[in-house]
Amino acid sequence: MSNANASLDSFKARKSLAVDGQSYDYFSLTAVEHLGEVARLPFSLKVLLENLLRFEDGDTVTQDDIRALVDWLKTKRSDREIQYRPARVLMQDFTGVPAVVDLAAMRDAMAKAGGDPERINPLSAVDLVIDHSVMVDAFASPQAFAENVAIEMERNQERYQFLRWGQQAFNNFRVVPPGTGICHQVNLEYLGKAVWSQDGLAYPDTLVGTDSHTTMINGLGVLGWGVGGIEAEAAMLGQPISMLIPEVIGFRLTGKLKEGTTATDLVLTVTQMLRSKGVVGKFVEFYGPGLDDLPLADRATIANMAPEYGATCGFFPIDGETLRYMELSGREPQTIKLVEAYAKQNGFWRDSGAPEPLFTDSLELDLGTVVPSLAGPKRPQDRVALPELGQTIDGVLELAGADKEKRVPVAGEAFQLCHGDVVIAAITSCTNTSNPSVMMAAGLVAQKAVAKGLKRKPWVKSSLAPGSKVVTDYLAKAGLQDSLDALGFNLVGYGCTTCIGNSGPLPDAIGKAVEEGDLTVSSVLSGNRNFEGRVHPLVKANWLASPPLVVAFALAGTTRIDLQTEPLGEDMDGNPVFLKDIWPSSEEIQAVVRLVDEGMFQKEYAEVFEGDADWQAIKVSPGKTYNWSGDSTYVQNPPYFEHITEPVKPLEDIEGARILALFGDSITTDHISPAGNIKADSPAGRYLQEHGVAPKDFNSYGSRRGNHQVMMRGTFANIRIKNQMLDGVEGGYTRHIPSGEQLAIYDAAMRYQQEGTPLVVIAGKEYGTGSSRDWAAKGTTLQGIKAVVAQSFERIHRSNLVGMGVLPVQFPEGVSKESLNLTGDEKISLLGLGSLKPRASLKLVIERPDGARQEQEVLARVDTNTELEYLKSGGILHHVLRTMIG
Repeated sequence: MSNANASLDSFKARKSLAVDGQSYDYFSLTAVEHLGEVARLPFSLKVLLENLLRFEDGDTVTQDDIRALVDWLKTKRSDREIQYRPARVLMQDFTGVPAVVDLAAMRDAMAKAGGDPERINPLSAVDLVIDHSVMVDAFASPQAFAENVAIEMERNQERYQFLRWGQQAFNNFRVVPPGTGICHQVNLEYLGKAVWSQDGLAYPDTLVGTDSHTTMINGLGVLGWGVGGIEAEAAMLGQPISMLIPEVIGFRLTGKLKEGTTATDLVLTVTQMLRSKGVVGKFVEFYGPGLDDLPLADRATIANMAPEYGATCGFFPIDGETLRYMELSGREPQTIKLVEAYAKQNGFWRDSGAPEPLFTDSLELDLGTVVPSLAGPKRPQDRVALPELGQTIDGVLELAGADKEKRVPVAGEAFQLCHGDVVIAAITSCTNTSNPSVMMAAGLVAQKAVAKGLKRKPWVKSSLAPGSKVVTDYLAKAGLQDSLDALGFNLVGYGCTTCIGNSGPLPDAIGKAVEEGDLTVSSVLSGNRNFEGRVHPLVKANWLASPPLVVAFALAGTTRIDLQTEPLGEDMDGNPVFLKDIWPSSEEIQAVVRLVDEGMFQKEYAEVFEGDADWQAIKVSPGKTYNWSGDSTYVQNPPYFEHITEPVKPLEDIEGARILALFGDSITTDHISPAGNIKADSPAGRYLQEHGVAPKDFNSYGSRRGNHQVMMRGTFANIRIKNQMLDGVEGGYTRHIPSGEQLAIYDAAMRYQQEGTPLVVIAGKEYGTGSSRDWAAKGTTLQGIKAVVAQSFERIHRSNLVGMGVLPVQFPEGVSKESLNLTGDEKISLLGLGSLKPRASLKLVIERPDGARQEQEVLARVDTNTELEYLKSGGILHHVLRTMIG
């Protein structure tokens, strides 16, 4: 890895800075002021510029790269590829386990090739936070937390053993044990530094993470975004991240939020605005006078949802508010002094009096125009103003031809269930549980509701899963947890829970009634994702909302309501109680938010890597290579590196491929590689049962990502995915051609492999939206799919496909599977791969069953030379490993 101490420093940028009696070197941006007006660069691009100055080596980073970044100011866009090196890597366990599996497999391959396995080691700091595995099995009881943690430890023993092995086997690798917090909230409250220092050198804190919501840290002035686990592993092993200098869209904020609105309402408005603007693959940077009054927790909430608005990141520069938050969260005084001195000295400090940066394009929002909102029923960008929710649900039901008056009895209960009823109300996800103002607001709503005698409706599964233990401390100090408990919002765990699909089962009688009545029931969650089939397989309508609204909907029990005009319930005297009667004022919220202090953060993060007695008791085998167990259904040695010592085959045309599936628009990584429920009659369910696992012990797809046998069977297995080769069939099925037989997609893929038939997938727009899920690419390659042809791709999934040796191909504007009349019965060839260049044209040849042939020009979405090298090697890790073995 190119080292900053070895920078050629052609521009003589290395300077020194004294902070509180300590001296630091740093790379000064003023050294390149003569090239252009560097002071007016967006702050996010200044971070990239500093990175290039620090890593200039004449090979991966040249003088021309540095000039190109300053030249961006001329046109506000660039097609120049640069090599970027973030300071650190963040992981969660769903993506972390397969990443450590890959590293362990690379060590095995290295040993087999006669090399030193310890050469496979993270070169930069890696923090893995176990936050995705706790499920809401127990709820609405004082014992819920202890019961869920006990079940989690039992279910995940094999995975946790494996991570404990990794902790001792690899350098630069720390693990935050289960029951501690969510990775992005731990990053915001503890790990992030805003300015990093090592060996006397100070530089901006930067990172990539194996979770798309890594962007949350941009609220702290730290440039970070989600990458696939595959790219993160390469970054750990010293590979730079290859990227084009991005366009930067400025988002100007003015004014202040008005009484009764929350940070969640703001972020849903921002998400809707930026989605309609179109910011995929671009940086978004927030600026303007509205930042002066915007608390850091609100900034982090907005930054968290960058994947939902489609941007690479949503960046907030360092300013006085950054320092205030770092003090509040108990950061070291020396760190805070360094952040202030460095940011002011090197042009990273936001000052409202300074000229605003120059952007590719911009849009503006007056915070005073934001209104209470939700988003749903299945996309985070589909914002609905609170009073319009009931009409929206009715519209969905009418569209589906549902009987809106249907009532279904629930066995053993005195109530019936209807369309639109709320069966899950979850205060969950780092997006909002990192924000004391919305969490305290939820507690105050609960307190006022309890005082009036309101109760949660009995069909609502309620839960509270904060992203850090600090939340528990401040809710207790404010005296609000008791009221939340009284309404069933007891602590269920510190983790993502409902937001990642770990909502746990609905009570049996409720689940049966929903299935028997084919009811469209709702969840209301304070998360960031509400894609189909994600939250719970039986819940078709999922609504993102602020924590206080989650409490309100648990009281109302239905989404077919206008909460601004209809009552939530009745008080003890039978009088109607409206939302406005229990909604706290901004003053009341601020009064309790002031109770949050740095002592809480210092106490909870003092022993963040220790874990409880159960974690400490996990036994691990020592050794630098892993002792794989053939019996494990959680962790298996993947087949990626079997032929690593053989010479690389040149790229060849794909000829006579069959179409495995034809998909529409907005196929998410949840559709391609689900994280949640494993169905007993699915290929993955059958595999687990054949290996002695009972359905009650299946756990989730996400928890089994260390086992390629489960995950390749789970690829395209989402229960809501629709393959257009079949009429009206939901779930992961296809037609095998030429037999015409309907099979699970995995079973068909294996049959095609036996027949020696290459495969392609054809799709519409926004293929691969959603989480940075490397298994969506790994499963694709293991099923024998050589190329995915779509109208457009989401950023991370496109690069993940290349990283696993699968070719992403894009139809030109105006061309689609519809315009080409594809039915799935055709044979497909892609010609021109022998002389492939980045973003080259290829020839797509369609051979129809009647022998007719049609040719169409398409675009190879291999965007950079580095990506081309990866594709030729069979993938990014293959490339790294071959280089090391060579």
